Amino acid sequence: MKSIKEVKRSYEAELLALPDVVSVGIGKGEEGSAAIIVGLAKPNPKTKARIPENIDGYPVIVRLTGAIRAQ
Repeated sequence: MKSIKEVKRSYEAELLALPDVVSVGIGKGEEGSAAIIVGLAKPNPKTKARIPENIDGYPVIVRLTGAIRAQ
């Protein structure tokens, strides 16, 4: 089984190409298990529907983060 870092790296560009996706990271899901966290700039039901619930056995959590800007 691939590590979560390898899975994130493999799918990051594909996820970031979806409308309103502004971040892809690694965090904790339910029960403290490792999860891939996808951040959306604004609610987008069409994009959310295109994001899988899990990738290569790791859960995917979609969060509304708002726009991300470098300072």
